[in-house]
Amino acid sequence: MSHFDYIDQQILLQIRKDARKPFSQIAEELKISNSLVHQRIRKLKENEVIDKAEFVIDEKRIGYKTKSYVGIRLKEARYAKSVVDDLAKIPEILECNYVSGNYALFILIFAYDNHHLRNILYEQVHQIDGVAGTDSFICFDTNFKRQITLDSLVKGQSI
Repeated sequence: MSHFDYIDQQILLQIRKDARKPFSQIAEELKISNSLVHQRIRKLKENEVIDKAEFVIDEKRIGYKTKSYVGIRLKEARYAKSVVDDLAKIPEILECNYVSGNYALFILIFAYDNHHLRNILYEQVHQIDGVAGTDSFICFDTNFKRQITLDSLVKGQSI
């Protein structure tokens, strides 16, 4: 996709609010054709601007009461890929990022409680070949969570 224009931005704003919103309703609200909405969304998907539409599950309501960010130090940089592959096998780890600073990786874990978190760390994460150590940061509460803003996108900006 060579350009990202006002129509693309407005479509994204609409589906970000409600991914289940009918394309016909988006077209009506934006005063464009239904086929144009379909075409634009298809192009946004092809160019991986839109990854997927999904329901958001409230982790606390299904029993995951402990949220922790964990910094992981590696024995050596060469272990990074294999460590990430092994971390991906642990279902309670929802996010894994390469980072700069004291850690090589930063992960997000949801656990039922602190005891469950301890088991995940000691029985799984620390057993991965290449992990030198971890530091955990318990999250007491999430004040806000949002997606990237679309307000700063301007007509004709390349993506």
